[in-house]
Amino acid sequence: MDGDDAQLADWRARALALEAEVGKAVIGQARVLRRVLTAVFARGHVLLQGDVGVGKTTLLRAFAQVLGGAYARTEGTIDLMPADLVYYTYISEAGRPAVEPGPLIRHGEDLAIFFFNEINRARPQVHALLLRVMAERSAQAFNREVRFPHLLVFADRNRVEREETFEISAAARDRFMMEIAIDAPADEAMRRALMFDPRYHDTDALVGSLQAAMVPHTELNALAACIQRHVRASDALQQYALRLWQATARPQDVGVRLPGLEVAELMLAGASPRGMSLLLRAARVAAWLEGRDHVTPEDVQAVFPETIAHRLVFQPVYEMRRHEIAPALMDAILAHVPAP
Repeated sequence: MDGDDAQLADWRARALALEAEVGKAVIGQARVLRRVLTAVFARGHVLLQGDVGVGKTTLLRAFAQVLGGAYARTEGTIDLMPADLVYYTYISEAGRPAVEPGPLIRHGEDLAIFFFNEINRARPQVHALLLRVMAERSAQAFNREVRFPHLLVFADRNRVEREETFEISAAARDRFMMEIAIDAPADEAMRRALMFDPRYHDTDALVGSLQAAMVPHTELNALAACIQRHVRASDALQQYALRLWQATARPQDVGVRLPGLEVAELMLAGASPRGMSLLLRAARVAAWLEGRDHVTPEDVQAVFPETIAHRLVFQPVYEMRRHEIAPALMDAILAHVPAP
């Protein structure tokens, strides 16, 4: 076993231990945990969506707890402005105006996790600032550029309430490696535990009980690059991914049919080149987590819905039905594009 092999094997054990630790606080969400873990080790931003009270915030707080580095959060509100992330003003004890760094820049380069709670309650101006931070991992503040080389943005959004909310633009959605839906567990025993086990009633204590900073966050970027170099994608696999990409723009060409929809008139734009690049990046990590040094079609299929569905742009008449159309379309594309 060469140096890279040994390092990747050691880190895989750490990653699985991290996943198990989060699983102590978030039960009945094995698929969600694995997708978030994949995004973390692919160094991709994560957006969660779901109904109220299904555990989105608990999940993100749990990952922030077990990952190393500084953590900051902000709450999306209708009156939040971009400047509120950069600085805040107050009256000091001396009775004079004072200015302090806001949550985004307070920790400087050590910021590893920025959690934006209920992002769709914030105005588009705030989304625009976050867009630059996610794309460039930097921001302008106090006449200097603040860089965040180790930053991952975690965000969640409420898909139920429509009042005082702002839809996230396609450009902003495309910056997230994955959008992951989280629902209440279906298993009766897990539902019973969530209802009656006092451990799950105190989120602060629950998250605080998890082991903190299980991995050195300053090494994750180098590790992610090592995974991408080490895990191979064959020519046949690459051709398969290209066919999937074509199908996102013209699903009718591969025979996709959806009840009650004219598929040929559904799409305004398919997946972006960035999106397909991130798909393969996530698939390599998925393969690594399974102990393989090559990507299989199953690895691509495993991460395809979460990495691609939120990037698709439907014709306006269908956008309001995105939450029901997108999952069905993802399943249909995977079913109709033959795998090698």
